[in-house]
Amino acid sequence: MKQASDALDTALLLDNQLCFKLYAASRAVTRAYKPMLDQLNLTYPQYLVMLVLWEWQAAPPLQPTVKALGLRLLLDSGTLTPLLKRLEQLGLLVRQRSGEDEREVHLLLTAAGSELRERVSPLRNQLLCERGVDLDGMAELHSHVGQLLERFMALR
Repeated sequence: MKQASDALDTALLLDNQLCFKLYAASRAVTRAYKPMLDQLNLTYPQYLVMLVLWEWQAAPPLQPTVKALGLRLLLDSGTLTPLLKRLEQLGLLVRQRSGEDEREVHLLLTAAGSELRERVSPLRNQLLCERGVDLDGMAELHSHVGQLLERFMALR
């Protein structure tokens, strides 16, 4: 019985928890992005919103709505609304109520929002270079974490 207890104790060590490693890595990456995002006058969640809107600019969804954005970012409208208000105040996007369904709010990038994308790539590349990130290793990790996310999202 002692061996089972020892195995359980090892399994419950913080450093053996994938969830903790993912959490800590996420916080560290977000912290590393902060100086870049400060130059852009964005927070990390605002940056994520802009990434989706730039994607949509290249390949528009049928309904570029707050609801669709929330689904894409796994965020609810209560979290998104203040982010979107701030991005609108910064002149990066426009929120527009649908003429057909007043409950729907459509999102449109402004010229300034579109132009901001050009400033992001060099800053992001510099960040990755400064950290000595192995791009092949990062692509593999991205794939594994994506598969993990899919499995856990399937359980919802």
